[in-house]
Amino acid sequence: MVRRTKEEAAATREALIDAAEEMFMQHGVARTSLEQIARHAGMTRGALYWHFKNKTDLVKAMRDREHLPFQDLFDQVDIDNPEASPLETIRLACLQGLRQLESPRKIRVHTILTFRCEFFSDFNPQAMHREISDDIRSVLQRYFTLAEAKGQLQGITAPAAAELMHSVLSGLFHSWIRNPEDYSIAERGESVINSLMGLLSTPGALEH
Repeated sequence: MVRRTKEEAAATREALIDAAEEMFMQHGVARTSLEQIARHAGMTRGALYWHFKNKTDLVKAMRDREHLPFQDLFDQVDIDNPEASPLETIRLACLQGLRQLESPRKIRVHTILTFRCEFFSDFNPQAMHREISDDIRSVLQRYFTLAEAKGQLQGITAPAAAELMHSVLSGLFHSWIRNPEDYSIAERGESVINSLMGLLSTPGALEH
């Protein structure tokens, strides 16, 4: 009985996030009320407040359900390719991140966060974007620093390489998310990332 109750509570929470995504996509975050979300999910406001204290809490839950820490991509590469060099790890992790962006739900959530999420109450979308951006920069700089220590960077410092890669990833994302149906960010990004890593790396640095 307890397990079933927990499963039901989890299902209710997921249904509310689903409803919020649909309403945010249609009307924007600021113009969507919690009552509209609850009604769209076929629930009461009381049920919604049981899981989320306010709209900010709900937006963050929507984001967190789809946005994984950037480090997770690198951890998976380290597991799958334990002999990869730091630069090869960066390359593989960035390509995997671009591929993951193309799922329909991630497209919807990122569209909401980029274009339909305005300032409201105590929620600052710019602070949220800055948090994600800082996370990406931090991870990139850590791995580029490892590569620099191994003598695998050419003509650039680790901080500059991290900033350059971050700018490329950001540019790829923001150009694509405006019209994600026009092309594959994974396919276009692979050529760009591979070319950039080739320019930054000493011969053989991407092999081991």
